[in-house]
Amino acid sequence: MSVQEVIKSKILSSLSPQYVVVENESHMHSGLATESHFKLTVVATDFEDLSLVKRHQNVYEILADELSGSVHALALHLYTPGEWQTRHGAIPDSPDCRGGSKSG
Repeated sequence: MSVQEVIKSKILSSLSPQYVVVENESHMHSGLATESHFKLTVVATDFEDLSLVKRHQNVYEILADELSGSVHALALHLYTPGEWQTRHGAIPDSPDCRGGSKSG
């Protein structure tokens, strides 16, 4: 199972998300790793009444093994259903990588 699939599986089994997207953004970064940079968007009622920091801490706990292993970067976009509706389902774009051989 790919790291991307593991991330999605763990989120699905640990939260009750209405929406989950895991994007592998490793191709946007320098280096040889093909599964090192991800963007995770989750919409879940589990995030109701939680600060953004607490939401991130919950996801970090769920993905602790991956974050201590092959995952170098994880961009998190974590929303309640109401917040997601306000955004009209728009996932933020990731910035261009400026590190390593891709600097410009």
